[in-house]
Amino acid sequence: MHFFLLSSCHLYILSTLYMTKRAKVSTCLVERTKEWNNYVEIITVLEKIKRLQKMKTESSKRSQGIGQFMNWLKENSADIEGASIAEFPGYDLGLKAEHDFQENELILKIPRHLIFNTLNAAPELTALKNDPLIHDMPQVALAIALLIERYKENSKWKPYLDVLPTTYTTVMYMTAADMIELKGSPTLVPALKQCRNIARQYAYFSKIFQTDNNAVSAVLRDVFTYERYCWAVSTVMTRQNLIPSEDGSRMIHALIPMWDMCNHENGPITTDFNLSSNCCECYALRDFKKGDQIFISYGPRPNSDFFLHSGFVYMDHKHDTLKFWVGSFLESNLDPHLAERRQLLKKLHLQPWSEFVVNSGREPIPGSVLAYMRVFRMRKPELTHWMSSERVDQLKQIDCVLDNRTELKIKRTVLYDTLRTLMLRYPTTLEEDLELLETTLPKSKKLAVQLRVTEKRLIVNAIEYVRRQSSLTNLTNGHDLKI
Repeated sequence: MHFFLLSSCHLYILSTLYMTKRAKVSTCLVERTKEWNNYVEIITVLEKIKRLQKMKTESSKRSQGIGQFMNWLKENSADIEGASIAEFPGYDLGLKAEHDFQENELILKIPRHLIFNTLNAAPELTALKNDPLIHDMPQVALAIALLIERYKENSKWKPYLDVLPTTYTTVMYMTAADMIELKGSPTLVPALKQCRNIARQYAYFSKIFQTDNNAVSAVLRDVFTYERYCWAVSTVMTRQNLIPSEDGSRMIHALIPMWDMCNHENGPITTDFNLSSNCCECYALRDFKKGDQIFISYGPRPNSDFFLHSGFVYMDHKHDTLKFWVGSFLESNLDPHLAERRQLLKKLHLQPWSEFVVNSGREPIPGSVLAYMRVFRMRKPELTHWMSSERVDQLKQIDCVLDNRTELKIKRTVLYDTLRTLMLRYPTTLEEDLELLETTLPKSKKLAVQLRVTEKRLIVNAIEYVRRQSSLTNLTNGHDLKI
């Protein structure tokens, strides 16, 4: 197929673009600007490659393949009698309870030989065992293994492959117009970096499959496209799990058929791998009635992680967090005590540029943030005291007060202004975003708006906490905060 030869120059540009632009950045704003400009250049090249690789759309066999998939599971000793696959509004496919389940009751039991991993699938991959990406990045190896099994003849995994989604809502499927909806969000830069890394991986493997003669190239040379690589990577990102190797010596990345049809809700993790039975076992996280959708918990991961790696946002998140950077804007080269402040930060295991989080709880500001800001507001006697103190971690406690005036200034000015700055980075208000969600939006844009809403709610919660702690009842109004 000639499009591979025609796009070789684009592949070279793609593989070298970021390397030629790599430079140390001094501020988050500069990094965001550089990453965005780099992303726009990459996506422009990718659009040209996709036009060259345009081919007949592969029709979805997902719903038609469910019956064959269920038979395949049963024939291979999977215990799935209490569950089926069904469509649920807003979820596409999910797991349906075929009878009542009580909390902690066994729902699924999937034997090891049905769990897709590089030890029992795609033996052709051994031809690339010394490749650095395959050797050092197990998720990448799993994605290539998935493509090998999808496009080789007579794959034993075909019943499973046929019920996998044909497209995803991960950031690789977003356009530049979609991605700009993340403006102001701390999640923007990680999203841009993820797209850049996947593009470079695609360019890397395209060159290998076009030029090398090995078992993997024989299968993928004429079918390996950017969109298909995005599909494989997205499948792995949204469905992967870790299971112990057969000898129990290490953890391996794997895809667990049937279990990976479960959608997420708040709750404990109730899935584990039983080495005695050599099976993945899934238990009910709560009671389910016959006909209910069966949910599992994906763990206490923040919405930014769900958005980046799973392609969804969970609006009713009980364990959400938002990362933000605090840094050298608090420093001054004219500060005569800057060296002591840096030493005290080191003693607290903090850096002059530090990443912190706010959470959705009743005390959303971590003690490390307070300690950081206290260090930069201390006077000489306080610095001397805490530098010699064996109880320096007390600086991370909410009730540790340097003095009333300094403590109030930390909360009233420094901490409040930091949170306010986070809110003002967004071009829209929380109220505007909530109104947008009441309208009909394209799927990718809706996800971005949902993410903005959950992030802003975390900031608002943190601001209200600061107000309570420092009696800031009339410090500002909602319009100024853009909430």
